[in-house]
Amino acid sequence: MSVALGAAVFLAFSIYADFDNLLKAFREFNWLYFPLVIALTYGNFIIRFFKWEYYRKLLGINLKTKASFLIFMSTFVMSVTPGKMGELLKSYLVREENGTPVSKSAPIILAERLTDFISVVMLCIAGSFVFDYGQGLILGVGVFFLGCVALISSRKISIGIISQLEKIKAIHKISEKIREAYESIYTLVRIKPLIIAVIMSLFAWFLECLGLYVVLRVYSSFTHIDVSVLSAVFIYGFSTIVGSIAMLPGGLGLTEASLTGLMQFLKIPKDISVASTFIIRIATLWFSVIVGIISVYFYQRYSHKNLENLETNS
Repeated sequence: MSVALGAAVFLAFSIYADFDNLLKAFREFNWLYFPLVIALTYGNFIIRFFKWEYYRKLLGINLKTKASFLIFMSTFVMSVTPGKMGELLKSYLVREENGTPVSKSAPIILAERLTDFISVVMLCIAGSFVFDYGQGLILGVGVFFLGCVALISSRKISIGIISQLEKIKAIHKISEKIREAYESIYTLVRIKPLIIAVIMSLFAWFLECLGLYVVLRVYSSFTHIDVSVLSAVFIYGFSTIVGSIAMLPGGLGLTEASLTGLMQFLKIPKDISVASTFIIRIATLWFSVIVGIISVYFYQRYSHKNLENLETNS
C-alpha cells in the first residue's frame, strides 16, 4: 500500500512538473554524485545506530554488536509507516534475542523520536528567520517536544498521571508495564543523555540535509539557481518536520509537497524542484527501505528466525 501511495505521489508531481521537462531535468543531473548522496544518508543511519547503542547500554540491554546492528538496520524496512511506528519492530526483535520485555526497550524509540525532532528544529530554526518562513510551526514543534521532555523528566508529575490512569480498568491490567516503560524513558531523557543524543542527532540529520545541498549544487553548476547549505538545511529540515507531524506513511505527499514548494519559494524552477525532490526522497526514504529489506535477510540468516513468525504479543 505504501509503495502504491509513493507511486501515486510521484505520478502527481510528474504531471505537475510536466513530464517532458522532468525527464530533461533528470538527464541533466550528474548521476556520478548520486552515490555521494547515498553515502551521506547511510552516514545518518550509522550515527543513529550509535545513538541506539548508547541508549541500549544505558538501559542495560545486552546484545552482541552484530545482532544489535542487524536489528537496528532491519527496522528501516518499516520506514514507510505512520510516524515510523513500525520501528517498534526493534523492541520485538530484541525480545526475541534476549527476552528483554518490549515495555523496557520500546521507550528507546520514543527517545529517538524526541531527540530527532529537537535536533531537526535546531537545524532549521535559523533558516526560518533568514527566509522569513515557517517560524511559528518550527517554534511550536520545538516547544511541544521540549515540553514532553520536561514532563517526562518530572517524576512527581509523571507518576501522578500514571497513578490516575491506573484507575481505568483496562489500563490497570498493564500498569506494571507502563511503570517499567516510564522508568526506561526517564533514564533516557536525563540532562546528560539528552544532550549527548541531541548532538548525535544534529550530526546525523545534517548529513541528510547535506545530501539535498549536493543535489541542488549539481543543478546550480549549470543553471542560475542560488543555493547555500543554510537553504538546503532549512528546506530539508522543515519538510521533514511537516511530513513527520502529519503521521502519514513515510510522510508521503506532504514531505514532497514541502520540499518542492520551498524550493520554488526560493526561486528554483519547477522542473528542477520536483527532480531534486524525487532524487533526495529516493536517496533517503526509499533507500532506507532497501537497506531494511537487505538487513532483514541477513538478520534472519544470522538468527535463524523468520520474521513472518514473529510473536508480537507484548
